[in-house]
Amino acid sequence: MTFGFLEHPTRFLFFTGKGGVGKTSVACATALALADRGNAVLIVSTDPASNLDEILGVPLSNQPVSVPNAGRLQVLNIDPTVAAEAYRARVQAQMAPDTTDAARKKVEEELSGACTTEIAAFDEFAGRLAGTDATHDYVVFDTAPTGHTLRLLSLPQAWSGFLEVNEAGASCLGPHSGLKLQEARFKQAMDALRDPAATTIILVARPEAGALTEAARSSEELNRLGLSNQRLVINGVFTAADRADTVAASIEDLGKQAIRALPEPLKALPRDDIPLRPIEMLGLSALRSLLDPAAFIPSAALPQLPDFRSDLPALAHLIDQLAADGRGLIMVMGKGGVGKTTIAAAIALGLVQRGHTVHLSTTDPAAHLAMTLGGERPGLRVDRIDPKVETERYVEKIMKERSRELDAAGLDLLREDLRSPCTEEVAVFHAFSHIVQEARSAFVVLDTAPTGHTLLLMDATGAYHRQITRQVDTQAPGRLVTPLMRLQDPVYTHVVLVTLAETTPVLQARALQDDLRRAKIEPYAWVINKSLLPLGTRDPLLRQRLLGEQKQVDLVRKSLAKDVFFVPWQTTPLVGLAALEELAIAQDDRG
Repeated sequence: MTFGFLEHPTRFLFFTGKGGVGKTSVACATALALADRGNAVLIVSTDPASNLDEILGVPLSNQPVSVPNAGRLQVLNIDPTVAAEAYRARVQAQMAPDTTDAARKKVEEELSGACTTEIAAFDEFAGRLAGTDATHDYVVFDTAPTGHTLRLLSLPQAWSGFLEVNEAGASCLGPHSGLKLQEARFKQAMDALRDPAATTIILVARPEAGALTEAARSSEELNRLGLSNQRLVINGVFTAADRADTVAASIEDLGKQAIRALPEPLKALPRDDIPLRPIEMLGLSALRSLLDPAAFIPSAALPQLPDFRSDLPALAHLIDQLAADGRGLIMVMGKGGVGKTTIAAAIALGLVQRGHTVHLSTTDPAAHLAMTLGGERPGLRVDRIDPKVETERYVEKIMKERSRELDAAGLDLLREDLRSPCTEEVAVFHAFSHIVQEARSAFVVLDTAPTGHTLLLMDATGAYHRQITRQVDTQAPGRLVTPLMRLQDPVYTHVVLVTLAETTPVLQARALQDDLRRAKIEPYAWVINKSLLPLGTRDPLLRQRLLGEQKQVDLVRKSLAKDVFFVPWQTTPLVGLAALEELAIAQDDRG
């Protein structure tokens, strides 16, 4: 078996897709294969929650780092915080020598927001596309989960359009004159992305309906941006060793069914299928084997597994605990692909089952709550924080507030300034803050975006908190309650971390827990989702994977989580009200 994306690769290769589909593994394996041919290769992560260091076994840096025993392969991680610091220094250096201290301070405050972090990371990314890197034959981009990546790829167009009509003034990124210096780079980046001779977009998915639907949506969005040179990779295609094993047969059948129902936008794309492997893709040896069809021939001898301890409480018990509080904010977080949306929907429906009214919402740009639920229930209100809608609402609010003090010309200038892509970040934060406040009197369940995107939103929450606390009347501190303070209140907010029983999701959940604790937010519970451990499969390949699952379950229970709840893998997809409500029913209530 050969893989088409390796036969005649373009210089730039973008790997993107829904979280948890194996983007990073496939991207790293591709970069390693190209380096093994003698090429100089750079793999770049644009994911704020990158785990390239775990997969490649090297520390990450904002500068290229060589990977030992991998030829001329180097890795670079665009760290948003480091990039933002460098960007602020460049913008401030461009200010005139006679700029007043007050003006410098104003720009410094404007540069403190999360949107500055985003554009600074993009600035680093654009430099790799704009022809300034002459030392590498190939540049492989391991991108963030789909919604965050689409936002990143739309920035060159958004900022170019904004700068064309804004010759002066200031934005949340500092003086427009400084931004104008970047306009040529933005245009070069967009030209490279749209050039099929230079760039290939590789959509990575699993043989699952949700992942393929999101890949199709991404394909259409990318086409609208002019990025039409696309390929499809379906990763983790499983074939049962013995069809008599009902678990193995169900997994194979679900995969085949999803591939047969391939969404229309994907049918015309060149496609490669990568088989499911029995080990996790950690280290160079594993990565080299991912694209080697002869690497894994499962042994007929079944690996020995310890008896699975099924004393972990089910998800219904977590819902019982949450329901006892009567109200509050429940934030469901984790790495992309671990099932956050499914767990959030099941929790919301379980609270409705127990007599509560619930607002279920999402901050995920690739939101699929409606598809997961597949219907409506009395007592459950479902919506999403739609960036476009929230931006329009926020702009009109600001325009109305300022209309009393500005003339027509001033209002025109203000509206142009609000066309900045930064406005979207501010608008989304305001919508998030409003939802947080709702939990004072009812249950709010929030399905968050994949980890990196969520951390950027949390950064915005922290920045707003610091700004408000600097401005508040120090004589009346008790009147101040910011969104961050509500998130830090363990009575008001319960954070549920969702993971799979696999190394990378567990490591990322642990890293997210560490980040939350640094922000003085203590997670309430962990949910281990979609585990095969209790199902008794005899398939050799699946049994090999279960050894790793058992190790991760033990790690979470013993070292990471205060409370752990368990959801086994289901032989039918957890989609639709009936399936989700069944998951939320306590064992004692089952008929």
